[in-house]
Amino acid sequence: MITCLGDLDATHQALLEGRSGVAPLRLGDPDKLGVAHGYQIADGPGTDGSGPRLAAGWLADCVSEALRAARVDPARRRVAVVVGTGLRELRGVEQWHGDGAQLRLHQLHFTAAVRAVVPEVTEVHTIANACAASGYALALGADILELGEADVVVAAGCDTMTESMLTVIGKVTDGTSDMVRPFDAERPGVLLGEGAAAVVLERPEDVTDGRPALGTLRGVGLTCDAYHETAPDRAGIIDAMHQAHERAGVKPEDIGLVVAHGTSTGLNDPTETAALLDVFGGEGPPVTAIKGAIGHTSGGAALMSVLIALASMRTGTVPAVVGLRSPMAEAAELGLVHGAPLTAGPRLAQINAFGFGGVNAVTIVEASDV
Repeated sequence: MITCLGDLDATHQALLEGRSGVAPLRLGDPDKLGVAHGYQIADGPGTDGSGPRLAAGWLADCVSEALRAARVDPARRRVAVVVGTGLRELRGVEQWHGDGAQLRLHQLHFTAAVRAVVPEVTEVHTIANACAASGYALALGADILELGEADVVVAAGCDTMTESMLTVIGKVTDGTSDMVRPFDAERPGVLLGEGAAAVVLERPEDVTDGRPALGTLRGVGLTCDAYHETAPDRAGIIDAMHQAHERAGVKPEDIGLVVAHGTSTGLNDPTETAALLDVFGGEGPPVTAIKGAIGHTSGGAALMSVLIALASMRTGTVPAVVGLRSPMAEAAELGLVHGAPLTAGPRLAQINAFGFGGVNAVTIVEASDV
């Protein structure tokens, strides 16, 4: 995992300390964009002016590191890669159009980037499914394994911020947001983050050599309600939650932690809160969210939240919602982790990710004993 705060361990530690990676925007003209802050990676690709700023570099690093950490040899096993993204390489297209940066059509798909670091992979799929994309990548990866089409699947997500999306945010946000404040009464709106994440998926019966696991993927619920171009739909979100529980073989009361989508927007946070209260009631599990620390990372958001959920279960410490000062009234009965980390030992976590167009992915993961 690569975020504006570093790798997985560094990001999780920053969350526990309540630190945010928000900083003055270093992309475009803030006055024209209507956005003055963001969660950028300082030393990202293309920052030296040598070429376009592409998410593929972070993706390649995460895929190769995930395989190394899992001790998987792609030369000896069939390894497929599924990449979820919201914007693909839109920033590179902007730089090609506006600045004459060199960009080739094949770079809009991530096959070349992945094969540059892992040439033996059998196939690479790029799916553009908005802010739920890496949740969809997890689901598709699990299907590929279940169908026997691969021995190992790397599920990944990546995006870099773009002037196009920043302009959209500037048009729909009242005033200028200083940081993402999920579920806050005075939440100012969303800000973009960037980076990549990747995990290795294997069937439990294929891991016979004692290698440690981050956790178990119990199931992913997917819906595409097409309710509105941008607005979330409570019914579609609830359906995705119920589907995730059914696929995972669990009940709402079994869930010990929720990592919410939590975008700090006027529509998402109340809608997500209402859906969570509908499914879990007022005595539900603790709820946290990570975008106050790393921004909205678009296609990588779902998988980054999954990794933080797994890290929280492994360490027994759930980070508080960074940026949350005064919880909004609608969330009074929601078990928001607020003000300080929570010492807890949940075994099952639910991770929410919702995208434009009503694409929703709800993931259930279980803590690992090895």
